[in-house]
Amino acid sequence: MSEIVLGVSGGIASYKAAELLRLFTESGHGVQVVPTPASLNFVGAATWEALSGRSVQTGVFDNVQDVPHVRIGQAADLVVVAPATANTLAKAAHGLADDLLTNTLLTARCPVVFAPAMHTEMWESLATQSNVETLRARGHIVLEPAVGRLTGADSGKGRLPAPAAIFAACLNILQGRAQDLIGKRVVVSAGGTREFLDPVRYLGNRSSGLQGYALAEAAVARGAQVTLVAANVSLPSPAGVDVVPVVSTRELRDAMVELAATADAVVMAAAPADFRPAEFVETKIKKTLDGQAPDLRLVENPDILFELVSSRSSKSPVVVGFAAETGDAGATVIEHARAKLARKGCDLLVVNDVSAGKAFGRDDNEAVILGADGSIDEVPLGPKIDLAHAVWDAVVHRLDEPGTA
Repeated sequence: MSEIVLGVSGGIASYKAAELLRLFTESGHGVQVVPTPASLNFVGAATWEALSGRSVQTGVFDNVQDVPHVRIGQAADLVVVAPATANTLAKAAHGLADDLLTNTLLTARCPVVFAPAMHTEMWESLATQSNVETLRARGHIVLEPAVGRLTGADSGKGRLPAPAAIFAACLNILQGRAQDLIGKRVVVSAGGTREFLDPVRYLGNRSSGLQGYALAEAAVARGAQVTLVAANVSLPSPAGVDVVPVVSTRELRDAMVELAATADAVVMAAAPADFRPAEFVETKIKKTLDGQAPDLRLVENPDILFELVSSRSSKSPVVVGFAAETGDAGATVIEHARAKLARKGCDLLVVNDVSAGKAFGRDDNEAVILGADGSIDEVPLGPKIDLAHAVWDAVVHRLDEPGTA
């Protein structure tokens, strides 16, 4: 298994790193915890030693005969700093090395992941954002912090991502995936939209959002800056992803069009409703004594995928669509999908055969990835994260083509 360095900097979220450490060790990885001196005010060395089974030090002059400020980084397959405070990010960005962790960051030649945790104002400050951009430009992965309760009564963006989500992102990196999306901004949609008839009822679909979330997780592992537009999804947010919640197809459309303007790649994995009620009834629609159902008039929703393609500029994002198809007497699944690819004009179309309940709400998936250039890539049944990486493989290939972002 892999050798992991877990750096812990001095923030209140330090206690959550104990759960991350446990996830690593229970998966068989060797973990060397390197806390900063300030972090020991929150979680003591005894905790890290008990959970990791290894001695812990913070200074470069402890056990100096072993040259730890060099050896720890040299031996690592992955360095993850969780939490990464604004101070630690600043030191890393400027190459400062005044403790064992910052020395380790300078000597590591493996992937480095920072999981920030701080108050919203600190995260949004120009200094911190500049430091984050510097680290990302060097090839390091800086996860987006989560939104939620912070210290005291404050809430906002800056919360440490869930340890399980950080762990999942790190596992993807340890699998040796290429960091081929570093410096790229990608937008992924997930879930299914809802179109309300009245305050209680809505038109919707069976999309769980699992595949969209897997796409976001895989993109983070490959170094991308990821925004996930989530339509009615109840899954925990993937680590390092900026999540934008939406409800209706029109809300999804507005978010995707705005975000696509600055994206290098856009993946429409969500399942938007094709139609919505022409009128919304302000009170619950009641049953009638004569048993007559109300007449329901529908109007067509925006075609988001087509609009994303047609509104592209000359330096355009790669656009990927998803198609949930079933065959019929008129055509096969692939024939229907090819017609849709031509009609939508996107670069790639991921085709799911959803007959007999396939794909929806399951942890595995299989698909065919069709390219506008005539390519076809069959992805066999497997975890949805595998299909996600197959999609990004196809996207990366097209990112390098002339005329794309």
